[in-house]
Order: sequence, then structure tokens, then C-alpha cells
Amino acid sequence: MRACVSPDIDLNRVLAGDRVAVSRAISIVENDASGARLLLEGLFPKTGRAYRVGITGPPGAGKSTITSRLARYYRTQGKTVGILAVDPTSPFTGGALLGDRVRMGDVELDAGVFIRSMASRGSLGGLSRKATEAADILDAAGKDIILLATVGVGQSELDIARAADTTVVVLVPESGDSIQAMKAGLMEIADFFVLNKADRAGADQAVTGIQMILGFRAAGAWNPAVLKAVASAGEGIVEVAREVEAHRQYLEKSGTLHQRRRLRLEDRIAGLVEDAVREQLWNAESRGLLQARAEEALVGRVTPYAAAGELVNLFRRDHRS
Repeated sequence: MRACVSPDIDLNRVLAGDRVAVSRAISIVENDASGARLLLEGLFPKTGRAYRVGITGPPGAGKSTITSRLARYYRTQGKTVGILAVDPTSPFTGGALLGDRVRMGDVELDAGVFIRSMASRGSLGGLSRKATEAADILDAAGKDIILLATVGVGQSELDIARAADTTVVVLVPESGDSIQAMKAGLMEIADFFVLNKADRAGADQAVTGIQMILGFRAAGAWNPAVLKAVASAGEGIVEVAREVEAHRQYLEKSGTLHQRRRLRLEDRIAGLVEDAVREQLWNAESRGLLQARAEEALVGRVTPYAAAGELVNLFRRDHRS
């Protein structure tokens, strides 16, 4: 393994957990800078030890607070923690907007905790491939637990279920969140639920509502629990951590953890292949043909299907062995 993949990064320093090197490595990957692929290829053999926990749910549910409290708890257990807070993307700068690091200040100064805010880069579910690659860097750097806290904007939260080993969905009593969760598909991806701000009115009814919705699902070997918490006061955090551990043990004993991680890699490899093919497909000639055929389709001279077939044939011609 090459120790240096670019002038700005030393793999050995990343593997040793050096904070500056880890931060630079994530920046290189996030920005697709020179050496990003070599960096990821060099680190990948050292991944697979960290346990990845996804934390998602609607905005305002308290995901950042729960993430911070969980990190603090894991530190009391002697575990090192990496936190990736995936925020909405600025349409102007591509940067992260919410600033979760401000809300996690109580753990940021802990040498055993590494926090990074990342832009979702247009992923509706709030979790981009770059965040998954950043998690690999933290994994290789020796973190025991990686917490992936997402935007939680609704319909595409399946992203986090594929990226994490255990997915925690955080809800609150107000605004009919249990019904909204069912509509958003959160019921399908949650390994368990946390009803945060459970000191507010309607908490018990919300728990009952979530449990009723879960009752419509077919019973399986693992049935999601519904836990109550008041994260701002630190209440329920130990129970959340214990449920994560219980789910981890279930996954390991049943062989499901291996299956989840294999599916995650299948998705990742397929995405890399699609990116490579897309890059090769859209050259100057094919884009010119696309524009010409779109103009012809507009006046009925050609159908979109025929135009697409012509573009595929052009790609095959250019890449025929």
C-alpha cells in the first residue's frame, strides 16, 4: 500500500487516526480532488470494523441532540466515535447549511470524537455517496462507532437504510408524525423508533399510534421497538444505545449483517459503474446528436425512443472491442 496518494495526504497518518489527516482525506473525497480514488482504494482494506448507525427523521425531531448524547454515552464506554452530519446543500456553494457542529459542541472537543458536516449534494434522502465514502475513512481511521445523522426530508430515506448497519428513526409527538412516517416510508426502513421530546403532551398517544402502524406489518424475527426519550435532558439515551447493541447482536447471529453490508457494496459498485458509463457516454458527439434529435422529436420527425436507441448504438460503436 502506498503511503502517499497525493501531496496532501499520507495514508499512514489517516490509519493512525490523525485528525488533520482524516479531515484532509474527507475533503479530498468530498471534492473529488486528485488522488481521491487512490485514497479510497488504499483505505478500503482497513474498513469493516466500525459499526454504522443511521439517525433520521423529520426536521426538528432532535436528531442532532440524540446524536451528540449517543456520542457522549459511547465515550463513557471507551469507544471512539465518528459523526457525519449530512446537511441540505446550498444551491449556490454546495456547502452544508444547518451547522450541526454548533449543536454538538459538547462533544466536539473530545479527542475521541470526530465530527464532520457534509452537504447532501442533492440527494433527497440527505445521504450522498460521499458521506458513505467519508464513513469508510473514519472506519479505516479506527473509529468504533460511526453516527450518520441525516436531513430527514421524506421520501428517499431508503438511502440511509442502505448506508447504515442499524437505522434509528426519530419522531416527536406533534404534527401527526406517526402518520407522516407511514407516508414517507420511514416505517419500512426503521430498525427501531425513538419518540423524542416525550415529555410533551400526546407522547403516549403517539407511541400507541406508531405501534398500531407497526402492527400492520408482517411479524418477523426482529420487530422494531418504540422507545421514548427526552434527549435534551439525556433521558432515554442509554436505552437507545442498548437497543442498537441488541439489534447488532441480532444481525450478527442471524447473518443479516453480512447480507446488509454486501447489498451496500452492490449498490456502491453499481453506482461507480453507472458513473463511469455516463462519463463515457456523454461526449461532444453524443451531446450534439442528443440536441439534434430532441429538436426533431419536438416537431414529430423522430420519437424519443428511436433517438435513445441511436445514442445507445453510438456508444456501442465507440466502445466496441
